[in-house]
Amino acid sequence: MSTPEAPAGRRREVLDLLRGSAGSLSVAEVADRLDAHPNTVRFHLDALVRAGRVERVRLPPSGPGRPPLVFRARPGMDPAGPRNYRALAAVLAEGLAAGPDPAANAVAAGRAWGARLLEPRDAVVPTEAGVRTLVGLLDDLGFEPEWPSSGSAERVGLRHCPFLEVARARAEVVCSLHLGLMRGAVASLGAPVTVDRLEPFAEPDLCLVHLSTPDSTTRGGGR
Repeated sequence: MSTPEAPAGRRREVLDLLRGSAGSLSVAEVADRLDAHPNTVRFHLDALVRAGRVERVRLPPSGPGRPPLVFRARPGMDPAGPRNYRALAAVLAEGLAAGPDPAANAVAAGRAWGARLLEPRDAVVPTEAGVRTLVGLLDDLGFEPEWPSSGSAERVGLRHCPFLEVARARAEVVCSLHLGLMRGAVASLGAPVTVDRLEPFAEPDLCLVHLSTPDSTTRGGGR
């Protein structure tokens, strides 16, 4: 007795058939060409439509009744296919590390990145609101920030690094990029907050961002 074909394999056959077809195909035509049940074909077509691989097409009417619904493959590569951004990040970090003054170049790249992530404000943002906005941005980016950290409002703890493997290999690039990111973000806000430095792995599970604000300056620093 033959075993049922795995859905992924049958779905690939449906997609390959549509890709190789000169025109759009109906459910019945796909089922006939693949020797499959129309309900099975309809199930896989619906899944491919949801994944953005196939689109439904309504043919122009040619007589009484509703025109048939047909399907065709969408052009382009698979939007849900595998990615390897870690390798890309490693290659880019290696490229920065090989150039002159990699830390300074990474900070500059990070500043440009951070400035794009927040809309510039027309009015000066108060100190606490500026820090909270920065912390919210870091949270959105996956740094798992905690503030205040280590008992100080001038420190933001980062409990996770979204680029951990690359940071371990190229800390001078990745950590400098993160420092520039934060500086670019607060500059875009216009908040009276300065990101002085980033202390990577101050503890095994914690990086520390050191800030200075008008209040900390008045107290003689906050580092």
